[in-house]
Amino acid sequence: MAQKLKIMALGGLDEIGKNLYVYEYGKDILVVDCGMGFPDEDMYGIDTVVPDVTYLVQNKDRVRGMVLTHGHEDHIGAVPYVMSRIDCPIYATRLTAGLVRLKLEEHGLADRVKLVTCSAGDTFKVGSAFTCELIHVNHSIADSVAVAIKTPIGTLIHTGDFKIDLTPIEGGVFDFHRFAELGKEGVLALLSDSTNVERPGYSDSERHVGESMERLFRGCDKRIIVTTFASNVHRIQQIVNCAAKYKRKVCVTGRSMENVIRLAVEEGYLTVPKDVLVDINHINSLNPAKVVIITTGSQGENMSALYRMAFSEHRQVKIGAGDRVIISASAIPGNERTVTRVIDELFSKGAEVIYDRSIDIHVSGHACQQEQKTMLALTKPRFFIPVHGEHRMLCRHRDLAEEMGMRPADIMIAGIGDVIELTAKRITKNGTVPSGRVLVDGTDDSGVENAVMRDRQHLAQDGMVVVVMTMSQDGELLAEPEIITRGFVYVRDNAELMEEMRRVVYESILSCQRARINDWAEIKGRIKSQLSGYLYKVTRRSPMILPVITEV
Repeated sequence: MAQKLKIMALGGLDEIGKNLYVYEYGKDILVVDCGMGFPDEDMYGIDTVVPDVTYLVQNKDRVRGMVLTHGHEDHIGAVPYVMSRIDCPIYATRLTAGLVRLKLEEHGLADRVKLVTCSAGDTFKVGSAFTCELIHVNHSIADSVAVAIKTPIGTLIHTGDFKIDLTPIEGGVFDFHRFAELGKEGVLALLSDSTNVERPGYSDSERHVGESMERLFRGCDKRIIVTTFASNVHRIQQIVNCAAKYKRKVCVTGRSMENVIRLAVEEGYLTVPKDVLVDINHINSLNPAKVVIITTGSQGENMSALYRMAFSEHRQVKIGAGDRVIISASAIPGNERTVTRVIDELFSKGAEVIYDRSIDIHVSGHACQQEQKTMLALTKPRFFIPVHGEHRMLCRHRDLAEEMGMRPADIMIAGIGDVIELTAKRITKNGTVPSGRVLVDGTDDSGVENAVMRDRQHLAQDGMVVVVMTMSQDGELLAEPEIITRGFVYVRDNAELMEEMRRVVYESILSCQRARINDWAEIKGRIKSQLSGYLYKVTRRSPMILPVITEV
């Protein structure tokens, strides 16, 4: 009797980012993609959000391999964090493998992890249950693939991120033929990218961006600064081409941009004419009107090169009226405010800022409705599972599949951690596995506890009051309590409130003495409770209160 195939998303559903999908059949587990997410604005101090992989760790002896569809951070960014806890080979195309190798080297894992480089069209076994075939698709990064997963109960197709570009910069068009062949052979289930499902029609070709860049470079007598996603090698190639055509030197700034360009040149994905590339440290010796700066920061990240330029913190580049800044990217959902802040700051410096609302200098790498319909028509799946998108996108993708004639019972919208069970005839949900997000702070990849995040949010909203007391062993106060505030009130303007706070503390200590309470923890608890109640009554705010007792 055939076993059921289980599919679980540990990320990538009801959100944009941290894509990680688990396929399980019998004793074999296959992982597809391993991405990170961007922290929300209220995640103070958090650098990266990665999927909770408790389930994989609990079953690490059954994880046979990981397949990566492409090299974007939301599909590979969590690889070092996950591979430090499990051990399995990683299969990826050449550019993707190169980007992953940089991450593994940075985390000291390069010698421990087996990284297998593949090409579109390759087929390989993962465990005894899975045979994977990589299929070429178009996306906003080179070497992107979908994965056909052959199992004992049928073939599944996991599209990864894709679009259909009939005039791509490099790599050839979307592989219509292979998808159609698989559809003719029979596809049990299709798991398809939902990011752009709300947009009608077709996505524009990447070549349109090159045409817009050409217009912006032609006749420009200003220094040109362009920011885009570091991984978009095709976009960078078009910027370099325009620079070479108009006799401009190219400087690169931003660690990820420098790393990707170096790797892309070494691997042959990026062609830079001789003497065009110049070290950023030599920029001040060049004629500004003959310079192009390619930089990170398209999402307004506060450590990025463009952010540092905008806020006058960049060592080599000062922004001014002689600059034309081109933001060749759209804001990832959730990043709109940070991007807008950087744009406003660039305007305030006098720069000319061109972004995607004002001219066509960015195209999406994700399929719009007609392309998604094409994927459904080519593959003719028995079952359909929309993935990679916020909940409204998954629902809209379901509606699109129904418009294509699929039965509602054959379409499954799941959440993170849901277990989808497939047989040749049925698709059902059956339970959940541990899931969620792990908040990474600096180099600590064990995850920041919820209590710590609550404290950070509390401090950000209401500030902190520290009460320092010098007391004897029998609980007698030996000096006047010292009140220290941070982020609560400005002390010089609130002398009366500070005096009242000391009075409340003093009365709390006296009440403890009358009750013969000598336990420091209980004394601190009473002070915290009574001072908190007083401050809320007077200010309607609840700062974090930290009593500190020095015993003499």
